[in-house]
Amino acid sequence: MSREPLLWGLVALASKTPVAMAPLALVFLTRESPYGYTFGAILASVYVLGEVAGAPLLGTRLGRGRMRRQLSLGLMAGALAFGALPLAVSAPPSVLIGLAFVAGVAPAACPGGIRAMLTRLVADNAVPRALSAEAMLTQIVWAAAPGLVVLLALQVHPGAPLMVVALLAATASVLLLRLPEPQEPASAGPPSGLAATLLTGWPVYLTSAASMSMLATAELVLPALLEERRIAVGWAGPLLAGFALAGAAGAFCYGLRTWPGSVRTQSLVFLVVTSGCLGLVTVLPGVTGIAVGLLLTGVFQAGVMIARTLSLRERLPQHAHAAAYSVMYAVGGVGYSLAASLSAAVLDLGNASVAILGGVTVTLLITAVSALAESRRSAPRIPHPDSASGPH
Repeated sequence: MSREPLLWGLVALASKTPVAMAPLALVFLTRESPYGYTFGAILASVYVLGEVAGAPLLGTRLGRGRMRRQLSLGLMAGALAFGALPLAVSAPPSVLIGLAFVAGVAPAACPGGIRAMLTRLVADNAVPRALSAEAMLTQIVWAAAPGLVVLLALQVHPGAPLMVVALLAATASVLLLRLPEPQEPASAGPPSGLAATLLTGWPVYLTSAASMSMLATAELVLPALLEERRIAVGWAGPLLAGFALAGAAGAFCYGLRTWPGSVRTQSLVFLVVTSGCLGLVTVLPGVTGIAVGLLLTGVFQAGVMIARTLSLRERLPQHAHAAAYSVMYAVGGVGYSLAASLSAAVLDLGNASVAILGGVTVTLLITAVSALAESRRSAPRIPHPDSASGPH
C-alpha cells in the first residue's frame, strides 16, 4: 500500500477499463446509424484483432528499455483513435475500421507491460499477492464495464462511452510516466534470441488459450441457454456480473495464503476444476443452478489467471517477462475467438448445452496437450534473476 503500488493501481484501472468497455461501446456507437448493430460487431472484431496482432509485435520491444515511454505513447495513440471514432461516425466504413484497428493495436502491449512493472514494484515474496490484487481489479472492471457502457450510450450519447474510454486511456498515459522506469537486466542476445526464449513458454500460453475459451463459452452461449430453458434473457447481465465478481473473490482468496504444489500444477488443476464447474451449468436446473455453476467457474478461473502468470514468470528470464505476458495476452485472444466461432457453429447444429459441453471439451483437450508438453520438457528451470550471478 505504498505510494508506487497505489499509483500503479490508478494506472491499471485507467488502462484496463478501456479494454473492457471498448467492444460493447463500438456496438452501441453504430446502433442508431445506417450500419446498425452488425457493423458495430464488425468494429468490435477489428478492435480485438488489433489487440491480438499488436500484443506480440509491440510486446517484444518492451525488454529493450524505456518501457514507460513506449507504453505511454501506445496509450495516447489509442486514446486519440478512441476519441476520433465518435467524431467520424458518419465517415466511410473504411475510416471507422481503420480507427478501430489502431485503437486495438496501439496500446496492445500495455496489459503485459503494466503487469511486468507491478512485479518489479514489490518484493519477490509479495508477487503472488500483487498479482492477486491485479486479478481482483481486472474482474471488478469487467463486471462494471457493460453497465457503464449501456448507461452512457442510452442516457448521454451513443459516442459517450468511447469518449470516456479515450479520457481514461489518456489519463493512464500521463500517470504511467510518474512510475519508476523498470530496470531491465541485459538480455542474452539479439532480438532473435528473445523470440526463441519466448517460444519456450508455449505450454503456459496454451493455458491462457484454454482459460479464455472457457470465458468465451460462458459469455456467448449464456443468452441462448437462458432462452432454451425459457428463462428471461435479461438474467444474462446479472449472471455475468456475478461471474466476474466471483472471479474477484477467487483472486482475493488465492492471495491470502501459499497454496500447495507448484504454480504450474496449480494452473492445470484449476483449469480442470473450472471446466467441471462450467459443465455444471448444463445440468443444474433453473436460474439458481446456472448461477451456482457460473459463480464456481469464476472463483476457480481466477486461480488459473494468477497461477499461469506466476508459472510463466518462473519459466522465463526477467528480461523476457513483459514480452511473454503480451504474447500470452494475444494467445488468450486467439483462444477466445476460436471458442466463439466454435460455439456459433455448434449453436447452428445443436443446442446451447451441447455448445457449452463442446467448449469444456476443447478446454480439457488444450489442458491435456499443455500438461503433456510440460511433462516431457527436460530443460532445467531458469533461476530467478535475483539469485543469478550474471545475465540470463
